[in-house]
Amino acid sequence: MTIANAVFVTVVLLRFGIPLLIPRYPLPAIVACLVLDAADQSIFQAFTDDPLTGYQTYDKALDVYYLAIAYVSTMRNWRDPAAFDVARFLYLYRLVGVTMFELLDQRWLLLLFANTFEYFFIAYEVVRTKWNPARLSAHIVISMAALIWIVVKLPQEWWIHVAGLDFTDFMNDQPTLWLILAAAAVAIVAISRRVMRSAPAPDWPFTVAVDQHLPPFDTAAGPWERFFTAVLLEKVVLLALLCLIFAQVLPDVHSSNLELAVGVTMLVLFNAAISQSLRRRGRSWRSTTSQFFAMLTINIGIVSLDAVFVVRGGSDQTPEIDTIFLMVLLSLMIALFDRYRATRVKIDKGPGVITLWRAERAASATAVRITTAAPTHLG
Repeated sequence: MTIANAVFVTVVLLRFGIPLLIPRYPLPAIVACLVLDAADQSIFQAFTDDPLTGYQTYDKALDVYYLAIAYVSTMRNWRDPAAFDVARFLYLYRLVGVTMFELLDQRWLLLLFANTFEYFFIAYEVVRTKWNPARLSAHIVISMAALIWIVVKLPQEWWIHVAGLDFTDFMNDQPTLWLILAAAAVAIVAISRRVMRSAPAPDWPFTVAVDQHLPPFDTAAGPWERFFTAVLLEKVVLLALLCLIFAQVLPDVHSSNLELAVGVTMLVLFNAAISQSLRRRGRSWRSTTSQFFAMLTINIGIVSLDAVFVVRGGSDQTPEIDTIFLMVLLSLMIALFDRYRATRVKIDKGPGVITLWRAERAASATAVRITTAAPTHLG
């Protein structure tokens, strides 16, 4: 293997491997993903002669992959229903936008469907390093997401995907902007220090390992529930869109987008039926790993039967490597989704972010009326 090939394989393996650390070490893992995402193109250009004609699609697919791991980790780690509801909306909204971009190749879609989820995820996990994020009100959570969306992500997405500007070249053409940028950095540091001084006392010493402060998870088999639920619909949509995006990168996927979406939907429903059949018998998967390998065996078996009995355009009766890759990806996401979403059965029965926000507004308005109505005593 040449040095160029070794570098390429190493970078790709890191982009697939590091996200698997996000559920237990969310902040350092997602920052590492972000840094590698920013650096991989430069690394490829330094060590290979590849013109990287398909880099944009490859990059977006792997972005969606690690953000999908981050999203399913919020099911496990974010015990606050308001924050989870906001994260779910932001991620699925972005996923729809990236899918439309891959199918229509219109870069303005990446501005409209800005990737607010990633920075919102990082901000929430920064809070968790020393404070219990459940202390954040629904109003603060929504305001934090809105601030990141409007102030940070919209300008960034416009700069990258609409204006198509290169940061280094642009700054070299406008040298005075370095002074403005330095002044802004000083201001941000000063504001951050002031905010930290006014912050409440930490709830625990600094840590990035979320399991140190999470309650024990209950993933045991619960009572039998309806099969067709909003959660199942969410899983179908998430996994179908995820596979559609990756299908644009893989060269040997010959199914149409519609055929792929239908096939993924059928596989997800079949996998869900197997898991529910186990729950009805009072049993469950012992671990995420055992469920992953079980689902992978089942899914590869299904596509192998399809290759044998529904041969398309040739005599080869074995699944292609790209199909097997999609089955690995699909089985991994099913295992993580099912395992982590099972921890939210009781939480999901509570009020959502809009209900919580309205309740906070009503309580605040009531407090203002009581204060205003209170008699004033002059000394």
